[in-house]
Amino acid sequence: MSISAAFAENGKRAALMPYLMGGYPSVEESVSAGLAAADAGADLLELGIPFSDPLADGPVIHAAGTAALAAGATPHGVLGACERLAVRVPVVLMVYANIVLTAGASAFALKAAAAGASGLIVPDLPHDESDEVRAACDAEGLALVPLVAPTTTPERIAAIGADARGFVYVVSLTGTTGERDEIQEGLAKTVERVRASTDVPVAVGFGISTPEQARSVAELADGVIVGSRVVRAAGEGGAEAVGSVVGELAAALRD
Repeated sequence: MSISAAFAENGKRAALMPYLMGGYPSVEESVSAGLAAADAGADLLELGIPFSDPLADGPVIHAAGTAALAAGATPHGVLGACERLAVRVPVVLMVYANIVLTAGASAFALKAAAAGASGLIVPDLPHDESDEVRAACDAEGLALVPLVAPTTTPERIAAIGADARGFVYVVSLTGTTGERDEIQEGLAKTVERVRASTDVPVAVGFGISTPEQARSVAELADGVIVGSRVVRAAGEGGAEAVGSVVGELAAALRD
């Protein structure tokens, strides 16, 4: 299934996209967690490649990445996990720019496509500097998914939306990833601006952790991304806990 089909044919108020850290607690366990998420109702998966300086990651995901690296996780190993998960649901790799550029944009895109990935999210790649990576992704049929923050200006949103592939990732808050008590005020306005700028779906992430929050975001956006809560479940209870959390989120989006 493609990214566009996952958004259009999910049978929910919005597509559900859990985030998992590749290689956490181990590569094999991250595959099991991803399969459990798919079984429980995930429509897409965001699979992180651990990196030593993850600027966008809050404490839970940062700690998971550190643990994955300590356990020997590598980009190659996470691409192997992607290959096994991509037969079930579209997988979008969350990868920092240094990993992509060290390999070479074309070489990394080729490897990601060969592993079955549907797209890349590169959170520290500025839109103004993304042409090379976007062209490499386009050449391999990958979507380079851009991010929009609450502080992004209307003019920049228009430019980002025009170049977007796959979907636009709207960051719901200022700061790093992590569970929050409530959705930040002003999200509806940001989503509305992004919708007006692009033809691709709009998904919201950062700070979403409960079924109630997921349902609230689904009233605004085409997709709901949940990271820290799912990663915490992977660390605390493995695939079974991930399946339970994703199942609750999926049920909330079907209600």
